[in-house]
Amino acid sequence: MSDVVGVIVFPGTNCEHDVVAALLDLGVKAKLIWHRETDLDGVQSIIIPGGFAYGDYLRPGAIARFSPVMSAVVEFANTGKAVLGICNGFQVLTEAGLLPGALQKNVGLSFLCDVVECSVASIRSPITANLVRDEVLALPINHFEGNYTCSVDELKRLREEDRVLLRYVNNPNGSVDDIAAICSDRRNIVGMMPHPERAMSDLVGSSSGRKILQSLLLSLEAIS
Repeated sequence: MSDVVGVIVFPGTNCEHDVVAALLDLGVKAKLIWHRETDLDGVQSIIIPGGFAYGDYLRPGAIARFSPVMSAVVEFANTGKAVLGICNGFQVLTEAGLLPGALQKNVGLSFLCDVVECSVASIRSPITANLVRDEVLALPINHFEGNYTCSVDELKRLREEDRVLLRYVNNPNGSVDDIAAICSDRRNIVGMMPHPERAMSDLVGSSSGRKILQSLLLSLEAIS
């Protein structure tokens, strides 16, 4: 596959090389895009990886949302192309208004670093299109503010439109409706708190993340 996946890098991002390595392992070219850049030409999809953009000052993602690259990401997403935000990337997408709701501090105010089980709630998204509904995935989490929240009306809409993609089997952080991943109304923008790039092989404990990224890439091939 000759298409390139752009991986956004903010000051404080620390998972970009993990994402690039995972993509290369799947035979896909990846391009690191610094937050000051605005040219996304030649990029077929975007991944905003995890970390602590701008040190998580104010709120996670609150400053990153104003980086020059985000204007380009918004335009990119509005064309219907795939954008995936992982952990801090999910937070950035909510701050940018590309996904509803917000991520707040975990219940218990504890930083969580663990492998959790997530159930596939919908297969109508780029990251789940090639999975099986109700399939259980083992995925790493690594966050302090991964507790997803939204208004009652937003939650109703997410449920009615089948936009909850992954749910925690045993909710670790207090997220409403056990939500671990959601998508936009056009289904091309996805935010997830677990880290698929850290679960690429059973040798490291799980290959569930490989399934998610393969699904994303196969979805891109289908529309290219």
